[in-house]
Amino acid sequence: MTPIPLRPALLACAVAALLAACHVPAKIDRPALRDDAPLAGVSTTRRAGWPAADWWRVYGDPQLDSLMDMALRGAPDLAQARARVSSAEQNILVAAAQAGLRVDGSAQVTRQRMSEHGLIPSQFLGFTWYNQADLGIQVRYDFDWWGKKRYTIESAIDSARAAEAERSAASLGIQAMVADTYFGWLADEARIALADTLVAARERALRIAELRVKQGVDVPDTAQQARAELAGARQQRVALQGSAAIRRASIATLVGVSPAELPALAPRALPDVTPGLPSDAGTDLMARRPDIAASRWQVEAALRRTDAARAQFFPDVSLSAMAGLSSIDMDKVFSADSRVFSLAPAIHLPIFEGGALEANHGVSRAQLDAAVAQYNATVAAAARDVATQALGAQQLASRRTQQAAQVDAANALLASARARAARGVRDDRESLATEAALIQQQDMDAQLHAQALSTDVALIKALGGGYRAESIESSSPSSTDGAMSP
Repeated sequence: MTPIPLRPALLACAVAALLAACHVPAKIDRPALRDDAPLAGVSTTRRAGWPAADWWRVYGDPQLDSLMDMALRGAPDLAQARARVSSAEQNILVAAAQAGLRVDGSAQVTRQRMSEHGLIPSQFLGFTWYNQADLGIQVRYDFDWWGKKRYTIESAIDSARAAEAERSAASLGIQAMVADTYFGWLADEARIALADTLVAARERALRIAELRVKQGVDVPDTAQQARAELAGARQQRVALQGSAAIRRASIATLVGVSPAELPALAPRALPDVTPGLPSDAGTDLMARRPDIAASRWQVEAALRRTDAARAQFFPDVSLSAMAGLSSIDMDKVFSADSRVFSLAPAIHLPIFEGGALEANHGVSRAQLDAAVAQYNATVAAAARDVATQALGAQQLASRRTQQAAQVDAANALLASARARAARGVRDDRESLATEAALIQQQDMDAQLHAQALSTDVALIKALGGGYRAESIESSSPSSTDGAMSP
């Protein structure tokens, strides 16, 4: 076979590239993105700095540690997120399989009868039936000079990184829900204990009221009032017991087990809360939030897709070769004279595509604009989330300080009432009423403590929960590496 001269082939490629470049859209520059989150007016001091990857261990609760381990192993939402990551990784393999060298083998045996009334009648050839055997290997290589396939692979890689960041966001969401629901359950159990004490106090007050009414000291309305207060205390206890049961069932659902399979949970004191923010929260939040990292990778993937769509305007250059055996005599298939070879360089030049290339590039450009807008919106939402939770934590800290003062005052009043009752100055009604008031203040304190913990968990989630993104700039290759850029 006569080889094709190299210089004419290169000249043909240059002419094709020149013709294609006449209507190629301009290359899209990397879009400008937010690099900080505005947190003006929010205090930025936090004792422990940024949350750790296992941030829940700072609360020192072995039961919570066990629940987190169960959630990270069996939460249904995490299984879905892992499946999305796996699918994105397979897309990388699919894109990579479209690039580079391709080798195919073929084998075919045909038994055919020739028409006696065809272009070459069988009587001129001396036979009507014949066999055709073909064995061969085909090799094809596409020269990715303009980076079309490489950009497609890079886009798939960036999409997989976005899926991994989304998996981290889903994991963080599960962790935050488990912690928040667990602390809510602890608060319910603490309030149930207070409700039991209040019910006992209301029952003693009712017995005293009934006795005084029976002796004619008080009017019957006094006993009715005591019964109403007792019914209200019992109703509150029932509501808290129902809330605790619902939270426990929710915990089981979050960790992926049935309520019967959930380990026994013992009531314990609510952990302390330290509000505040890291000193570099506004500038470092970009790398700490998995949802922001996912949006950033989506921008990178969209940018690579615009490069791939632009590369469609340039000619495709490929080289195909075939080597095999072909014979109509089955006994001579493997003889040297049955060898066949071919070499076929090819250039595909898009000249008129009915606007398909322009439309495809326009779609990719619109997708890039949408990804950039989504990224900026995610950053703004993250800043708002952090600021909201931080300010809420500060407000709750102030309210808890005032509430602690009210509890202390109620304790002092109860001590005075009990002292007067012990001296016989007053009966037990005053001390029981004061005790009920103290229990109500303690219940409010427990509610504020639970709200502070819920806000602290939400703030940790808003700060990324220990996530740390890899550098976008160091991970994404330059858009011109290894590709021709006319």
